[in-house]
Amino acid sequence: MKTIPIDCQIYAFNSQMKPAVRTELGSTLLFETQDALGGQVRSPDDILADLDFTRINLATGPGYVDGVNPGDTLVVCIHSIEPADSGAIVTGPGLGVLGNEMKKHATRILPIEDGFVLFDDLRLPIRPMIGVIGVAPEEGHYATGTAHKHGGNMDTKEIVAGRIVYFPVAQPGALLALGDVHAVQGDGEVCVSACEVDARVTVEVASIAGRQPEWPIVETDDAFLILVSLPTIDEALEEATRQAVKLLGKARELPAEDACMLASLAVDIEISQLVDPNKTARARIPKSILGAPLAELL
Repeated sequence: MKTIPIDCQIYAFNSQMKPAVRTELGSTLLFETQDALGGQVRSPDDILADLDFTRINLATGPGYVDGVNPGDTLVVCIHSIEPADSGAIVTGPGLGVLGNEMKKHATRILPIEDGFVLFDDLRLPIRPMIGVIGVAPEEGHYATGTAHKHGGNMDTKEIVAGRIVYFPVAQPGALLALGDVHAVQGDGEVCVSACEVDARVTVEVASIAGRQPEWPIVETDDAFLILVSLPTIDEALEEATRQAVKLLGKARELPAEDACMLASLAVDIEISQLVDPNKTARARIPKSILGAPLAELL
């Protein structure tokens, strides 16, 4: 197993990223990640307004995977996510869904004990997830705080240990990077952050040659989640729905009208996050109605 240390940091996904390590298909990578606040919040007195924003939403990487080429799918199997023993959450005026109602900046340091995040007298079970994960885009420059077809800051609470994430590959080696781990997060991430933590993330990399999805896809035990990130949540929800109907039509050889009706019966359209420059929606499609492995449907 190769390690990408915490000092191998990126702040944007672009076509010119330089690999931190090279690895092979079927190998395992350990990413050491810093919290999305850049390690700048250590007490309740450290508020977002005083932070160096050039150090926000960093990711560790990238890792170059030999044998992966443009037009392929990078398959990332998440083996483990090990968070630190405390995290931080911030909010304030202009931040998050209710930013116009926040009167002052606020920060909490959240201890993590015995598998729980402590918030006053509440004990919230941890569910460590990866907020930023993606590959190099075909073109353009995407800050790590922004999500799009390459992945990025999708802040999707379903990207946890045991999941598989599929990315369309646009550059040789894919160039995988990740970070912004949350010990726990609700759908929406409404205050602009979650329980931001340092972490160690172990993944295994594979590929599907010559075929790829248009948007990242997460595989759970019983469903495939298509993740769409666009400037407004309405756009993201519409495109996630379109992608689900398209996949159902291909899987079951249905015309668009029938595939749309089936989606209305069986597909859940959900929100991942509402606070980043591009908002992220997801379409949850039960495996039971697809009738074929994902690799055959791309």
